[in-house]
Amino acid sequence: MKISDHSTDETLTQRFRDFVKHAAFPCVGAKAALSRGTMTIQLARDIRSGWDDMAIYPALFGLAGRYRADPQLFQTLVVLFAQSGDMDEEEYEGHLWNRIQSLSDKDVWLGQKSDPRVSHDPDDPHFSLSFAGEAFFVVGLHPQASRPARRFEVPAMVFNLHDQFEQLREQGRYEKLRESILDRDVALAGSLNPMLARHGTVSEARQYSGRAVEEDWRCPFAGRRDFSDAA
Repeated sequence: MKISDHSTDETLTQRFRDFVKHAAFPCVGAKAALSRGTMTIQLARDIRSGWDDMAIYPALFGLAGRYRADPQLFQTLVVLFAQSGDMDEEEYEGHLWNRIQSLSDKDVWLGQKSDPRVSHDPDDPHFSLSFAGEAFFVVGLHPQASRPARRFEVPAMVFNLHDQFEQLREQGRYEKLRESILDRDVALAGSLNPMLARHGTVSEARQYSGRAVEEDWRCPFAGRRDFSDAA
């Protein structure tokens, strides 16, 4: 995918790598992905547009396939949208869910089944997205994010495979990793992220955009829509 010229693409990609490498950045999982070479960075144009959805979806499909072939930890896909626009947290949240809905619809259209280990109902505490039969969750970043760890110079969507966290639990490593991230995030932001919760207690959809959503917030995701009767 080409946004302008190769040097500009490489500069933005490198700035994201530097953002993750920074000593204060709290997500040690992202740091591990970067150091292991298992972080794929996909460049796109504008999160407000579906222009690049047909480039993002194959990248998700490829990540799911690579993970099934070799389920090593800390594989992730980062999508950077070079045209940042001027949007607040609620506007970003709306555009993030529009991209998620579009990508999910493409997964259904292409005959992919949802991951049976999770729910595709965004109100269900066991909700996760599914692409190519693998469960994913999304971490959103953008310039106006209230949490410093979510504040990058352009909008971004980070897709992480849900099964990796099940692996960590089975290996007895999950709690230590989680506590490390929480402690580092508090050190950076000065407070605990109020949206963080364990999978299975409340829907993880509340965490995707990074905004502190209201108690009565309803996820705008319509789920995996049935197109079987479409003309």
